[in-house]
Amino acid sequence: MPFLGQDWRSPGQSWVKTADGWTRFLDEKNSSFVSEINGYCKKEDYNKENLFNNMNYDVAARKRKKDLLNNKTKIQYFHQEKWIYVHKGSTKERHGYCTLGEAFNRLDFSSAILDSRRFNYVVRLLELIAKSQLTSLSGIAQKNYMNILEKVVQKVLEDQQNIRLIRELLQTLYTSLCSLVQRVGKSVLVGNINMWVHRMETILHWQQQLNSIQITRPALKGMTFTDLPLCLQLNIMQRLADGRDLVSLGQVAPELHVLSEDRLLWKKLCQYHFTDRQIRKRVILSEKGLLDWKKMYFKLIRCYPRKEQYGDTLQLCRHCHILSWKGTDHPCTANNPESYSTSLSPQDFINLFRF
Repeated sequence: MPFLGQDWRSPGQSWVKTADGWTRFLDEKNSSFVSEINGYCKKEDYNKENLFNNMNYDVAARKRKKDLLNNKTKIQYFHQEKWIYVHKGSTKERHGYCTLGEAFNRLDFSSAILDSRRFNYVVRLLELIAKSQLTSLSGIAQKNYMNILEKVVQKVLEDQQNIRLIRELLQTLYTSLCSLVQRVGKSVLVGNINMWVHRMETILHWQQQLNSIQITRPALKGMTFTDLPLCLQLNIMQRLADGRDLVSLGQVAPELHVLSEDRLLWKKLCQYHFTDRQIRKRVILSEKGLLDWKKMYFKLIRCYPRKEQYGDTLQLCRHCHILSWKGTDHPCTANNPESYSTSLSPQDFINLFRF
């Protein structure tokens, strides 16, 4: 019977128990122990058991190799939960604390990217993690991060929407990885350095795919945007929260370019994102002596953060310290759970796990 265990015998070898102890079983052509097998067990039973053990060794070896070296694995190393309990310290009932990596693994971000209301929230969270928190994630959380990022890229390639947003995310991640790989002797990337180099090559490949996207113009069916009255077109353009989208829209048609240069449009955009004090510090006058709101906007975004707005966000219940997506029921003992819910921005989510 082969010996199963981790000791001085090499795994994968066959061993036979003799009167003198355990002896390594050699091949029939070169072994003198074959004739002794029948004295200890039936050859048929021995071969079956030996085959089963060899299969176990092969499966275990393949699994280890896959887990350690295969970067393209799609295994999900996390539980998708609707809510999690955020605990920051040990108590008599619970030991340890919840980390950013644990929350990132357990909350269902993989399905959240399929919801248009949560897509921008998840992308912004991925960008913030890439800037400063990537090294604080565990190995499983880092692999989960790359799996979710791949799903985000595939979704954008299929839908041909939010292309610029994902380009900025990939560039931020690539820049962070370059600095971390160069300082790998000092820092904290989990895993082999070659694995991270391979991931950086994958990011470059994704960037090439995004740059090669050619947006196909849909077949004209019915009324288009330019067929609407000018007041409706301006009303729709006022819903755009990014000035770069206004510039891109103005490049579609000459009549839209005229609307995209409207001073009132840029004024409302500046007042939406920035305070009056910030605006007064960055005043720019045009040649006619009027405020150039468009130039002021692009100068302000280089100096101050823009206002963030999301269709759906994560919420923290201050009563029971449960983190969940907005509109998700959680087991709260408060009489009015909604009064205890606090919306968290992506930065607030990260700050929640800073101890």
